[in-house]
Amino acid sequence: MKVSLFLADAAQADVQSGKVHTLGLGWRQCQTPTPPFALVLFLDIDWDETNKQHKLTCQLLTTDGESVVVPGPQGPQPIHFEAAAEAGRPPGAIHGTSVRMPLTLNIPGGIPLEPGIYEWRVEVEGYEQATAVEAFVVSSMGLPPTPSG
Repeated sequence: MKVSLFLADAAQADVQSGKVHTLGLGWRQCQTPTPPFALVLFLDIDWDETNKQHKLTCQLLTTDGESVVVPGPQGPQPIHFEAAAEAGRPPGAIHGTSVRMPLTLNIPGGIPLEPGIYEWRVEVEGYEQATAVEAFVVSSMGLPPTPSG
C-alpha cells in the first residue's frame, strides 16, 4: 500500500472516477492563523488488500515530531484525525493491479500556529511503509507598511 499527501486551498474527491477536484494544489507556505485548506490523499491499495477496512491516522506535528496542540472546547487538544477506508475492486479490473482511492479533508481556517515548520503525517495502521508526510512553513502576519512622514 502507498499513500500520497498534498495540501490544497480546497478539494473534493470523486470516488467513482478516482479523481480529486482541487483549487490551489501544492502550496507549502501559509500565514497564521491558517486559512481554510484541504488535505488531499491518494491511497494506492494492493489487490490483495482491497475489500478490507484500513484505519488511517492523520496528525499535525512539529518538526520535532511533537503533536501540535491547540485550544479546544474541552481544553488543549492535539490536531489528530482518524478515518477508515475500504476500496473494492472495480468491474473489469485486471487481477493484481492496485486500486487508487482518493480522500479529501477540508479544514476550516483559524488554526493559531506559531511561525515555524510543521508537517502533516498520515499513516495506515499495520503498514509501516504506508506513511506520507507533507511539510509546510507558517510565517507571521506581515504588518502593514507605516506611512512615512
